[in-house]
Amino acid sequence: MNILVTGGAGFIGSNFIKYMLSKYDYNIINLDLLTYAGNLNNLKDIADFDKYTFIKGDIYDRKLLDELFNKHNITTVINFAAESHVDRSIEEPEIFLKTNILGTQALLDIAKKHWKIEPDNKYSREFKQGVKFIQVSTDEVYGALGSDGYFTEDTNLAPNSPYSASKTSADLLVRAYHETFGLPINITRCSNNYGPCQFPEKLIPLMINNVLNNKDLPVYGDGNQVRDWLHVRDHCIAIDTVLHKGKMGEVYNIGGNNEKRNIEIVRLILNALGKEEELITYVADRPGHDRRYAIDNTKITKELGWIPSYTFEEGIKETIEWYLNNKDWMNDIVSGDYMKYYNKMYGEF
Repeated sequence: MNILVTGGAGFIGSNFIKYMLSKYDYNIINLDLLTYAGNLNNLKDIADFDKYTFIKGDIYDRKLLDELFNKHNITTVINFAAESHVDRSIEEPEIFLKTNILGTQALLDIAKKHWKIEPDNKYSREFKQGVKFIQVSTDEVYGALGSDGYFTEDTNLAPNSPYSASKTSADLLVRAYHETFGLPINITRCSNNYGPCQFPEKLIPLMINNVLNNKDLPVYGDGNQVRDWLHVRDHCIAIDTVLHKGKMGEVYNIGGNNEKRNIEIVRLILNALGKEEELITYVADRPGHDRRYAIDNTKITKELGWIPSYTFEEGIKETIEWYLNNKDWMNDIVSGDYMKYYNKMYGEF
């Protein structure tokens, strides 16, 4: 199997590549533009593996995609590549539309071309083993929940930010290429990920880094937004499961069964690192901030046999320890352009 992983230098993509190389004898080609959140330090341990190839490039670049499919005989695409931070999408929506929608369309077109898939072509319905396009999406496409209930695969799509709207559009394109052309696809929609190598604009690494540096902890609104937390390794195992067992054309929700309020997580991190709550600083809530997400993962559990292995208590302990043991990784990131963005969003603390 020759797998093209797009966005493989990011948080989830890099964890997935390392997981797959540790388990299978597959060839993995990592295409990443190395924008602000892409970090090759995430992959330094496997940089010289014979089965791993890194290419710097844009999923919007059709010429490059065509060359990669020809050269590496790509049989599988797993599309992690995306602009993913809601705050940034509010500041600059156009970047999200180009990467998340038009970039996904370019990938779909090139895959369709090289896999010789056309409308009503028998090959499109009886594809070779291993030929598949997996779109890695998010529970944010469903919008927000009330105080109870869960997102299922049949929940209406109702995105509330430019980011989630762009991911919804990409999901619908992927679905349309399956329905129109018979492109072999799956779509996965995950809850909030956490774990090693997560870029520090996200809640957990942001708070860990600020606590370690005795900086204020910016908490949006009242901090009572609820998220379902999924350890990145559990997510990687779930995508692997969908790759090998997923029924063609189906959507699978991937959740960690760990609902937590944001302020709970901030306090847990403070307690774990022996700091006081006086570091918490409440800041104005962001526009369109969804109040609660929660995933019903019954489908992937019952149909494919995947279940999350981490409790949040286990996962957050391991995650904090990773950041404590990898301070150089964090220090390399929180400088330059990142700090300019941080100060713009949260002010000088």
